[in-house]
Amino acid sequence: MARRLRPVELGFLLSAPQRMVFTAGMSAAPKTVYRALAEDVSDWPRWFSAISAATPTRGGAGRDIQLRVGIRFEETILAADPDERYAYRVDTVNAPGLRALAEEWWITPAPGGSRVRWTFAADCSTALRMTLPLIRPGLTVSFRGAVRTLDRRLARAR
Repeated sequence: MARRLRPVELGFLLSAPQRMVFTAGMSAAPKTVYRALAEDVSDWPRWFSAISAATPTRGGAGRDIQLRVGIRFEETILAADPDERYAYRVDTVNAPGLRALAEEWWITPAPGGSRVRWTFAADCSTALRMTLPLIRPGLTVSFRGAVRTLDRRLARAR
């Protein structure tokens, strides 16, 4: 059963009670990385193994995301700044414990390619807040694997 979360805006990414930030380097240029994140939404399952389906909605203003573990998100895009930032909030989710959730992918030029920073910002129940430190290692592995796979995929396309 889907539950509606509190709508948040970009400022929440800095002020959320729970924040996790992950970074990784890529050999692809920021423009190429941005295109993969923001424009090729339906390809996310090909490089982000935690995702089983990703569908743009509302003419690109939203997304439906299905995780392999059965969790489903309906999202609204908050920022699509070409070659720099892609951010979204979760509007509805079928998992308990979340009150608000937003994520941001920030892409900056770096020697030899790009630096990608993923911010996971949440407001959640006490029980979920207490488990976040336990799931952080899994999110780290998932993020790094996704970035590595995306980088290889983009290199093959060049």
